[in-house]
Amino acid sequence: MTKQPLNQDRNFDDLAKRFKKNIYGGLKGDIRLAVLNRDFHQHIPVAPFSSDKTPSAKIDRPLRILDAGGGQGQFSLQFARAGHHVVICDISMEMLKLAEEVVAQESLHDNVQLVNCAIQDLPAHLPNTTDGFDVVLCHAVIEWMTEPHTLLPCLLSYLKPSGYLSFTYYNVNSLIYKNLLRTNFKKIIEKDFGGSRGSLTPINPMAPATIDAWLADLPLHVLNRSGIRVFHDYIFDHDNREREPENVIALELQYSQQEPFLSLGRYIHILAIKH
Repeated sequence: MTKQPLNQDRNFDDLAKRFKKNIYGGLKGDIRLAVLNRDFHQHIPVAPFSSDKTPSAKIDRPLRILDAGGGQGQFSLQFARAGHHVVICDISMEMLKLAEEVVAQESLHDNVQLVNCAIQDLPAHLPNTTDGFDVVLCHAVIEWMTEPHTLLPCLLSYLKPSGYLSFTYYNVNSLIYKNLLRTNFKKIIEKDFGGSRGSLTPINPMAPATIDAWLADLPLHVLNRSGIRVFHDYIFDHDNREREPENVIALELQYSQQEPFLSLGRYIHILAIKH
């Protein structure tokens, strides 16, 4: 298949429904949400994820949440349901239409604003962006960008001091390991990791060492790292992969913050606070 162009950020207008089914839907999506919800519950005293460990620090006022490249808003709409104000921006109108369906069905219009634009262009569409957000979410975006190094500083500019950044990226190590298991040695030797056009494999899978180096240069304190799908994707038999979903989720949660499993996650979740 033809490779996706490396000089163009990916727009999912043509794959919105497939993305919803294959990435957010089914057991894969359930694992993703379980890890994200657990990480928030452990570290952020915000409804609906308030930690029982920090009741005195519980934030019970409505917060401003930015879901940058948020697509259908599967995770961020939980904040809207809890009464917080959510902005979802995405370059894909088709992905935003999926979010709009949920907003309409659940009457969340007063708490959700949908903005059809690139993350970098948000200030032109939302003048009060400079006021800063309490929480910035950016999940599975950086690996689709032509200049991925520009994303984290951009996200930080939208975040208030002491605000929280929730950031996930597609882990190139998981892609390498899966291809090794499948004996796709040519891909490994040629470092042929970018996805083909029409594929849900991104154009720029990221190395954890690279992301960690970029984070170290920013005024952020990392609270948590977790792997998302640390073993699920390595089960090649589809029937076995979908068997005992409750046990799969429980074991994914158990091993997602332990090495070496964390570093084999298909995605890595970083939760950080701005200095």
